[in-house]
Amino acid sequence: MAITVESQKRPEGSKPNALRRSGLIPANLYGHNGVESISLVIDAKVLERLLKQAVPNKTEVVLNIPELQWSGSTVIREVQVHPAKGTPYHVSFFASKA
Repeated sequence: MAITVESQKRPEGSKPNALRRSGLIPANLYGHNGVESISLVIDAKVLERLLKQAVPNKTEVVLNIPELQWSGSTVIREVQVHPAKGTPYHVSFFASKA
């Protein structure tokens, strides 16, 4: 069962802490176009729901990026968690080879 998540391209020059205060979590997508990577942001509430359902490196996640007109199958490779708060701090997605 694939889980569908929508993401946005990260604005140029945006600071990660400012994004987190506004309810967005920085993310990266690797391998969507060869070795190229994209900086993204994902809504914190959407990410928390996703992490309750998905297992890193196992669960297939369909990632939609409307700004880039890209949609594809990915897996969550790494989730960084704030050491004191226990909240997600950053997430990395890897595009699946299909």
